[in-house]
Amino acid sequence: MELMKSLMIAASGLKAQSGRMRIIAENLANANSTARTPDGNPYRRKMVTFENVFNRELGAHTVHPGRVTFDQTDFTTRHEPGHPAADANGYVKTPNVNTLVEMMDMRQAQRSYEANLNVIRSARGMAMRTLDILRS
Repeated sequence: MELMKSLMIAASGLKAQSGRMRIIAENLANANSTARTPDGNPYRRKMVTFENVFNRELGAHTVHPGRVTFDQTDFTTRHEPGHPAADANGYVKTPNVNTLVEMMDMRQAQRSYEANLNVIRSARGMAMRTLDILRS
């Protein structure tokens, strides 16, 4: 049962981190987008929260993706008078997505994903060795 518990906990971590990577990829994909109109807002950065949930069936805590929230920092602007979304002064609002921060977040999510995957691989290896011992 402990083996199954560790597999389920690691699987919940895999699911949570893959959801986080999807949101980060969406942020990166929209990092250079702008609004369609001068009074509109561009893409707003999204952030994922995690929840620690007690799983009664397992008798252990697992992680689940929580709400997706919007980063409320200000948009940046750039001077581009010919742009369709430029205001009267020629400034265009750009998303509040910092690609460097997103890449660091992606790397952290990737490392967490790999750590959970290694837990699953180790548990599988232990199960296989146990079966080999029982066969002999």
